[in-house]
Amino acid sequence: MTTTSTDTRRSADYAAVRALAAGDMQRVDTLIRARLSSGVVLINQIADHIIASGGKRLRPMLHVLAAGAAGYHGDQHIKLAAVIEFIHTSTLLHDDVVDESDLRRGRKTANALWGNAASVLVGDFLYSRSFQLMVELNNMRIMRILADTTNTIAEGEVLQLLNIGNADVDEASYLAVIERKTAVLFAAATELGGLLGGLPEHQVSALRRYGMELGYAFQIADDLLDYVSDAGTMGKNVGDDLAEGKPTLPLIYALQSADAEQTQSLRHAIEHGGLDSLDRIIGAIRDSGALERTHERAVAHANAARHALGELPESPWRDALAALADYSVQRDY
Repeated sequence: MTTTSTDTRRSADYAAVRALAAGDMQRVDTLIRARLSSGVVLINQIADHIIASGGKRLRPMLHVLAAGAAGYHGDQHIKLAAVIEFIHTSTLLHDDVVDESDLRRGRKTANALWGNAASVLVGDFLYSRSFQLMVELNNMRIMRILADTTNTIAEGEVLQLLNIGNADVDEASYLAVIERKTAVLFAAATELGGLLGGLPEHQVSALRRYGMELGYAFQIADDLLDYVSDAGTMGKNVGDDLAEGKPTLPLIYALQSADAEQTQSLRHAIEHGGLDSLDRIIGAIRDSGALERTHERAVAHANAARHALGELPESPWRDALAALADYSVQRDY
């Protein structure tokens, strides 16, 4: 199969996944719009900007797919999907302030348009709105999972902050950050789908493992894209992670096999940030085989995610979750 036909098939598979979830996701989007509304004008302005910026809505979609795979037929998954998206969006608003980012999904970030203070405060509004929605579900186990998840995400943010500019960060430290920042929300999204469907505990755990492994795969692939994509495709500036001094897996792997001169350049780039030598740094990363190793690591996590689904009964919903594991490591944005 040629690369073009493979890409076409993967695009078709992803389109089929979105089509399966479309009815639920339309209801999720309607609820998101309704619950983002506020009597404070600035909140509405920033909320409208967030909605208009689009995004894949991957995390809430994972939740509705997991609920489908668990055989759930109620309405609570719509509210939970909105909660998950609010939590994710609030972290993005805070991330963009911390990272001083001015571009996300190809558009100006909220902090670039309205300033850091407004972005942080609206992020707080989204966090608090998510907990209002949680309380309406009146399920202590669900609230505990989501409360623990948001706390863990905050820990991940702090860990990442500590790693910035540190050229000695190793693979284990990097994985600890992406587990907390990304994978735990994926895991909560899928675990909660299993809980709503009343699955046996071992199947709920399997869905959580699926989400965790998918989160690893997705973030590792995202960090890889920072060195192989472009702003027009990816929606952010190429080399942003390097400019911010973030030691992601491609850089960590490159340092393990670089020669003395390349090591000096790579360490300097991490410790001082900036893009003065971006082309040379990317060349060193490519020469080291780090991009291939990073892709292999992402694929290993995607395969582990697919394997976890083996404990669930066959269904179109389970197949869709499996297709997302493939998509997570083959996408170009």
